Amino acid sequence: MSAGTVFIFKFVGTVSVGLLTGLSATLSAVSLPALLSLPTALTARQTLTDLSTRSRVFSTYLRHITTFSLFSAYLLSPRRFRHPYLLYVSLFTAASGPGVDYAFSTVGSEERHGRVLGEVKEGEQRDLEAGPEEVNGEEVGKGLQSMKAREGVRAIVAGIGFAMSVVGIWGDGA
Repeated sequence: MSAGTVFIFKFVGTVSVGLLTGLSATLSAVSLPALLSLPTALTARQTLTDLSTRSRVFSTYLRHITTFSLFSAYLLSPRRFRHPYLLYVSLFTAASGPGVDYAFSTVGSEERHGRVLGEVKEGEQRDLEAGPEEVNGEEVGKGLQSMKAREGVRAIVAGIGFAMSVVGIWGDGA
């Protein structure tokens, strides 16, 4: 495979992991804390549910693009130019999704706050039209804090991968 193709895979993977890091960092530091200023718990829950769903879809795409690109670059590189940083970044990126979710679910916060975020469990219907008296503001706040912590950890894990990728590409060019 030509060196240009491998470089394109490395570049796409690095940009994607950078976007993934930025998404998680922005959610953790800017977007989720801003939800605390919403006037009602119902509005906060609806906004949190929408934000959670949209960010999950976007981050999943970025994780898959990064993992595929960098792992493909590793496989397509000539044997003597196969740098293990490509595998490490792929693993860090892949772990920033299900790995972080698993770590939080073992602590128990995922199961307790899954309903607050409006996630649909097997056989359940999502009910976003509940009246304000049915929405507990403290539970929404706990769900928000849980998601903020989870996104902060995702940003750290993906950020480590991004740093390795930038240093690796810089090292390839030197």
